[in-house]
Amino acid sequence: MAAHAVAQDLVRTLRHQIAKIEGRLAERLDERQEAASQELDATGGKDMLPIGVQRLDAALGGGLPASGLAEIHGHASRDAGAAAGFALALVRLLAQEKGVRPLLWVGTADIFREAGRPYAPGLTARFGLSPENLLVAEAEKLTDVLWIAEEAARLDAFQAVLLEIRGNPPVLDLTATRRLHRRALLAGLPLFLVRAAGEPEPTAAPLRLTVAAAPAAPRLTLAGPLAGSIGPPAFRVTIGKSRTAIHAAFTLEWIDDAFRERRKHSATDTVPVVPLPPRGPAVAAAAGKGLAGAGARRDAAAGVQPAGEQYAAHRRLRRTG
Repeated sequence: MAAHAVAQDLVRTLRHQIAKIEGRLAERLDERQEAASQELDATGGKDMLPIGVQRLDAALGGGLPASGLAEIHGHASRDAGAAAGFALALVRLLAQEKGVRPLLWVGTADIFREAGRPYAPGLTARFGLSPENLLVAEAEKLTDVLWIAEEAARLDAFQAVLLEIRGNPPVLDLTATRRLHRRALLAGLPLFLVRAAGEPEPTAAPLRLTVAAAPAAPRLTLAGPLAGSIGPPAFRVTIGKSRTAIHAAFTLEWIDDAFRERRKHSATDTVPVVPLPPRGPAVAAAAGKGLAGAGARRDAAAGVQPAGEQYAAHRRLRRTG
């Protein structure tokens, strides 16, 4: 069924392209939909979703498009949690603007095996997403996943569609993303394409953000920053593609269902950030007191494995206090 639907859309697209080359009108089966989608493409959609961070919203021309396709990238597999968490925060902002509706989270089996399955208690605690408003769809074949996302993009019953994939599969080309974008535009639905371990490539999405986890600052108390504590989740967000063509990077914190920009680290935030090596099990060295200190190096040399909690089967978005 999925392959048949994809083939039909491909044939329809080819017919329109051939008709334009020959200077004649193509079949009018989808004339109304084509005209509406062209108008939406020209205007870029009417609604915007402000992120709530003044400098970022200004760089994006007012915020994110509230409908259509938007890409959220994580360069490596380890960035899948940060990319999905950022997308879920955007869904929470949508719920505050337009009311709560169900979220469809669709992905391939390999991305759920690699990054973990959605963890309902964490989603409720961190993003206010209750289990009855979450629908998860999984398929082995990417063509089936794309078919589910395309059919869901026609509907206006969802808060958003979160399509999560891994890498740069050939089937997700410019034609496939164009179908996703237009169907979501016509339905007035945001469709977030969350890609982990993939490189940027040409797509129909007018927006691409690259997201990675940023070091958490200490928790703030009445007496000031609490040394040694872990504060709210933080994201490093880089604009890779937008209508304004402004490339910039921001560090955002997710606090009380809202984003806040963190301009600089506090004086007590001295934990060094050590990037993982691209290949091999070598542990990068770093000066100072932190995750790559002497204790971590001794454990790595002795072959001591990290605690099992670090490899949980679910994406546990725990509260830190």
